[in-house]
Amino acid sequence: MNATSSHTNRLISQVSPYLLQHAHNPVDWYPWGEEALERARREDRPILLSVGYSACHWCHVMERESFENPAIAATMNEHFVNIKVDREERPDLDEIYMMAVQAMSGNGGWPMTVFLTPDLQPFYGGTYYPPEDRGGHPGFPTVLNAVSELYRSRRDNVEDQARRLLDFLQQNAQLLSAQGEGAGVPLASDVLGAIAEQLKGTYDSRHGGFSSAGPKFPGSMNLSILLRQYRHTSDPQLLEMAEHTLTCMARGGMYDQVGGGFHRYSVDEHWLVPHFEKMLYDNALLVWTYLEAFQLTGTPLYREVVENTLNYVLREMTSPEGVYYATQDADSEGEEGRFFVWNPQQIEEVVGADDAHLLCQYYDVTETGNFEGASILHVDVAMPELAERLGVDEALLARAVAEGKEKLFNARETRVHPGRDEKILTAWNGLMISSMARASRVLDNPAHLDSASAAALFILDNMYADGTLFHACTVDSADTGERIRGYQDDYACMVNGLVDLYEATFDPQWLEAALELTEAMVSLFWDGEDGGFFYTEADADDVIVRTKNPFDNATPSGNAIAVLALLRLAALTETARYRELAGKTLQLFGELMRQSPTACCQMAAALDFHHDEALEVVIVGTVNACQPLHETLQGSFLPNKVVAGWEPHVTASWNGGSVVPTEEAPSRASEVVPLLEGRLGYPREQAMAFVCRDSVCHTPIEDPDELRANLTAGSGDAVST
Repeated sequence: MNATSSHTNRLISQVSPYLLQHAHNPVDWYPWGEEALERARREDRPILLSVGYSACHWCHVMERESFENPAIAATMNEHFVNIKVDREERPDLDEIYMMAVQAMSGNGGWPMTVFLTPDLQPFYGGTYYPPEDRGGHPGFPTVLNAVSELYRSRRDNVEDQARRLLDFLQQNAQLLSAQGEGAGVPLASDVLGAIAEQLKGTYDSRHGGFSSAGPKFPGSMNLSILLRQYRHTSDPQLLEMAEHTLTCMARGGMYDQVGGGFHRYSVDEHWLVPHFEKMLYDNALLVWTYLEAFQLTGTPLYREVVENTLNYVLREMTSPEGVYYATQDADSEGEEGRFFVWNPQQIEEVVGADDAHLLCQYYDVTETGNFEGASILHVDVAMPELAERLGVDEALLARAVAEGKEKLFNARETRVHPGRDEKILTAWNGLMISSMARASRVLDNPAHLDSASAAALFILDNMYADGTLFHACTVDSADTGERIRGYQDDYACMVNGLVDLYEATFDPQWLEAALELTEAMVSLFWDGEDGGFFYTEADADDVIVRTKNPFDNATPSGNAIAVLALLRLAALTETARYRELAGKTLQLFGELMRQSPTACCQMAAALDFHHDEALEVVIVGTVNACQPLHETLQGSFLPNKVVAGWEPHVTASWNGGSVVPTEEAPSRASEVVPLLEGRLGYPREQAMAFVCRDSVCHTPIEDPDELRANLTAGSGDAVST
C-alpha cells in the first residue's frame, strides 16, 4: 500500500488487516455487505469480487501493480461494484467462488478475481492478472474492458454462463449433501489401505513427499494416515515413507532452521525454496503429525521440531492475551524471504570466521546462494557424515551449530520482521489449542498447557455468547460486536481442542464447554434429512449455495473434525447420540471416501477411530503419583484412545463466559465424565490406571511397565464391566 496516497475508501472502517491494506487504494472498494450488493442491484452493475489474504505474496503484487494504478482503478470504478474479501474472514464465499473459478479456468489460487451478476452468480473469473498483456495472456485492463463490454452488449451470454455455473455449484453441493440410502460405511482398512496405496504410487523416494516436482505441500494428514496404517499392518514401507518425508521437511528450507516453524509450502521438489508465509494452521497440523511420529519412533529430531515450532508460535504468533494470530507474511521490506536468508559474509559477521565456515557447510550457505543471490538455510548433509567429510570432531561441529544458530537468531531479530495478520480465527485457534494441549502431555511442558488454556479462555470469553461462536475478530475488536458468526469448522475445531485440553488437565470444565459447543453445532449445522453438517447456518442469506464438504483442503474437513470430536465425546460421556451422529456422517460420505480416498484423509482417520472403538484409559491419583503412568501412556502411539482422570487440583473453570477458580471434587468430575464412576475411591496418593477395550475392562494397574505391556499387547486379566 502507498502510505502517502490521498485516497481513502470504505475499507478504512474494517478490522481485517488484509482489507485495511487496501483502504488507500484509488479503487472504490466496498467490503462484502448489503451496501455494495444493493448498489449492484440498483444500478444493474456487475460485481468485481477480489479475494485474498494478508500473507499472500501475489496478492500484494497485484495490489501494487493494479489496485494502486490510477488508470486501472478508474476503469474498475467506472464499470463495476468492487468488493474486496478476506478469504480468512469469509471462507464460505471463498469456497463457493473458488469452485466456480476452478470450473472456468481449470485452476485456482489467490488472489482470486471473480465477476458476478448483481444476484451474486459468477460468470467469469481467474486468479492473478498482470497489469498488461504478457506472453499471450491478457492483462488486467484487457480483462476489465472485455468483461464490461460482454456484460453490456451480450447480456444473454452472461446470464447463460451464470446459470450454468450456478447449476454446477448446486449439483456439486447436492453431490456432497446426499449419497443415497445405498451408501454404506466401508471398512477402515479399505479406506486407510486405499490411501496408503495411492500415496505409494506418488511417493518421491528421493526427497520425500508425494510428487516428483514442485510445488510440494507438507501433507500432514497424508502422513498421519501412513502412521495409522503402519500401526495396523506393520508394513515397513509405510513407516519409511512417513519418516523420510518428515525428516526431509525438517531438514529443508521450508522449515525455519533458525527460528522454528514451517513456511506454507516448497516451490521445488527438494523442500528447499519455500513460499515464505507462515500459517497458524500449517504449524498446528504439522505439530500433530510430528508428535505422533515421535510417539511411534522416539526419534529426537521429531521432538525437536515440535518444540521449536511451538516456541515459534509462543514467541511470534501469540497475543499478550494468549490467543493465536493467523499468519505471518512472506515479505519484509518489500522483498519475499528477505528476513530469512543469509550470505557467508553475514554469517561470519555474527559468529566469526572459524564457526562461520562450519555453519556455512552445515546449512549450505554459499556465495552464489540458492535464492536470488542469497541462501536459504537447510541441512543437506547429516551432521555425522558432514563431520567425517570435513575431518572435524562431531561434538565440535554440534557445538558450533548450536551456538551459531542461537547467535544467528539473535542477529536476525534485529532485522525488519515480516508483517503479521493479527486476526483471531476460531477454527485455527482450535487446531493450535489441540497441538499445544497434546504436546504438553507428550513432552511434559507446562508452558504448552498454559498457552492452550489461555487461548481457549480467550475464545470462550470473547468469541462465544448466547449460544453463538464467532469466526473472526481482532483482539481490539473482540468486544465491539464487529464479529462474524462462526462456521461449522469453528465449532468442530474448538470442540476437539477443548477435548484435548480436558485430556491434558482432567479439568471437567473444558469438557462441559465442549459439550455446550457441540449442542450448538448440531443445532445450527446438522442436516436432519441426509446427515452430515452444512458449512453455514440455514439463515445465511448472502451465499448462493449451502455446502457440505468431506474433503480436506489446507485445513481438515469440518465434517471430519466433527466426527472425531463426536466419537471422543461419546466415549468420554457415554452419549450414544453422539456416536449415532458420527456414524450417519461417515455413512453419508462413505462412497466419496471410496472414490477419492486421499482427498478425505481426516475423515478416514475419524473412520478408523469409529471402527477401532476407542481405547478407554482412566488415570486417578495425585499429580506426582500419576506422572509415571502418564509418561507411559503418552509415550505410546495410540491415536484411537480417550483419556479421563481426576487429579486433586484447583482449576480455572469456565461457566458460560465466567472464569473463576474452583476446587474440583470427585463427585463433580464423575458427573461430567461417567468413565470415572466407581474409580475415584482409591487413596489420593495412590496412582491407578484403568484400561478398557471393546466394553471389557482390565484389572487396575499401578505399575508403568505393566501399563506399557497392556497397551502394547492389548491383553490382560479382563473382568466384566
